[in-house]
Amino acid sequence: QIMNKADFISKLAVEMNISQQQSRQFMKAFQVVLTEAMKQDSPVMLQGFGTFTPWSQKERIGRNPHTGISCAIPARTSVKFKPGKFLLRDLNPSK
Repeated sequence: QIMNKADFISKLAVEMNISQQQSRQFMKAFQVVLTEAMKQDSPVMLQGFGTFTPWSQKERIGRNPHTGISCAIPARTSVKFKPGKFLLRDLNPSK
């Protein structure tokens, strides 16, 4: 089951004991701040949670799997996420 943005906002509101509107505002602000940092090629490290790092994908040749026709895929900036040790610890509790 995939948690979508609306589900995340609802759970965040409950966890923080705030309204869904406030939770939505928080998510929008987080997205704006993260996007601006990525545009400036600046990693965002949230201690213990993880690090968001922008990276540049070079232009490359791809192929349409339905038609087999080759086409150029333009260069673009993407984001990598490396989980922090506390997130990994919580996901993989020792037995």
